[in-house]
Amino acid sequence: MIKKSAGFKSAGFKSDGFVVAAARYTAIAMTLPGATFAGYAIGYGLDAWLHTTYLKIVFLIFGILSGFVQLIRQLMNDMDSKSGSK
Repeated sequence: MIKKSAGFKSAGFKSDGFVVAAARYTAIAMTLPGATFAGYAIGYGLDAWLHTTYLKIVFLIFGILSGFVQLIRQLMNDMDSKSGSK
């Protein structure tokens, strides 16, 4: 018979301990560069397809803005969940 792993609790970690918080903030830190790269890649592809030169800059700006919006949403959600649990 196979035992089910209890995850962090069996290793002595709390469910919202350091490892979980580090993973959450690492994901938040990767949001901005990921959105920036995605915006630039979309703009670069559209520039190549439509034979223009300005769309990569436009979509780069859209990517940066969307990255900041998502970053702020995640941080606000994290702050609300921590203030509600106390």
